[in-house]
Amino acid sequence: MVTELETQEKTTVKPIPYIKESPVVGSLFKYQRDRLNLFMRMWREQGPVSGFHMGPFALPAFFSAEHVHSILVEHAYDFDKGESIHNVFRPVIGNGIFTSEGDFHRRQRKIMAPPFQPRHIASYADNMVYYGEQVQQRWQDGARINIDEEMTTITMSIIGKVLFNVDVFTETDELGAAMATTLNFVGHRLARLLPTPYNWPTPQNKRAHQAIALLRSRIQQMIEERRASAEEGNDFLSILLRARDDEGKPMDNEQLIDECLTLFGAGHETTAVALTWAWYLLAQHPEQYRKLQEEARNALGGRAATYADLTKLPYSQQVFKETLRMYPPAYAMGRAALKNIVIDGYQVHKGDVVLITPYVMHNRPDYFPRPFEFDPERFTPEREKQLPRYAYLPFGAGPRICIGNYFAMMEGQLLLSTLAQHVTFELVPGQQITPDPGKSLTLRPDRHVQMVVRRHV
Repeated sequence: MVTELETQEKTTVKPIPYIKESPVVGSLFKYQRDRLNLFMRMWREQGPVSGFHMGPFALPAFFSAEHVHSILVEHAYDFDKGESIHNVFRPVIGNGIFTSEGDFHRRQRKIMAPPFQPRHIASYADNMVYYGEQVQQRWQDGARINIDEEMTTITMSIIGKVLFNVDVFTETDELGAAMATTLNFVGHRLARLLPTPYNWPTPQNKRAHQAIALLRSRIQQMIEERRASAEEGNDFLSILLRARDDEGKPMDNEQLIDECLTLFGAGHETTAVALTWAWYLLAQHPEQYRKLQEEARNALGGRAATYADLTKLPYSQQVFKETLRMYPPAYAMGRAALKNIVIDGYQVHKGDVVLITPYVMHNRPDYFPRPFEFDPERFTPEREKQLPRYAYLPFGAGPRICIGNYFAMMEGQLLLSTLAQHVTFELVPGQQITPDPGKSLTLRPDRHVQMVVRRHV
């Protein structure tokens, strides 16, 4: 017998609308060439629910705050990352917090949560400022720099120190190069519908295998050194070694390596990319740049910033938040349905991969008026409260929200203020910079962003 509820569900389920596409290949080539405009076109043509095809594979996308809540919060455990994400990441970073699923993920998240609490993250503020100060002292007045490379140097130094308690300028240069190779490899594989199998002996695969082997070997060595030491360190690795689950069990070495690889990669890449875009935007908006510099000078007076100064630097936080709105490093995220689910009346079948795209949501004019304008005032406390919940999600949402979101926000705020005190970056004329999600995991610029350094007297 068909129940009344089943009859109602059948009559209320709506088909997902798909954009007009090429036969056979669908939007595969458009996705590879210019996926951000593809996503925006989907929203403009079809509204908050749309879909496209990559060859034979259908990909529905949801573009509203209500849908984010439904997929990432309400039905969080009815989805996982999906086979394609697992196939790309697990050979590289193992079964860490980014790739693990279900009960095991919940266990790992609970074990790893304490060192990411604000009260503990505060202890890393001095490290963040120190490396910002160290790097800027190397820049001569009038020097031309690639700001993206310099921001990566700073953020990689910071994560090297707080994660492993080593100095990136000496001990982990080798690690940094290996991680860069690994991230580029993963980005390349994600951009392909059918990437080359990981075990094929291609030149790119060989380079990745070597880089990953080096990373795992060095992290293993650091784990052994920590276990042999009687000293209780404050770095993440030392804390994770002491962590226990509800049954009192520690992580084994393999899991520790997986988690450290995940934190090392994610812990510098996203912030470096966001800071690069922040300086790019500020260099084109002198009024906002002056306001940031005046705030830093008035609050700090030339001295190094501390954790206690964060409350005196609200505009730097607004600049960083607005940058994350315009150029969210995690510009899209996929979730694979573990069962049949109806989202806002739209049927999602078991195995379907659905997309949520912060890039589109952050550019919806009903959420963010004049979305293509750089306006840090959007994130004053008063205006931020007016945003629909889940309309702004640079770090995701729900139980899988980025565990390092507070760390990243503090790092961005402190580094913007630290560098704004000492130098002004001028954009080298004639550069056509656009975001290029096809080359990396994150929304990097399509080329190096060249700046001229003007030191303050």
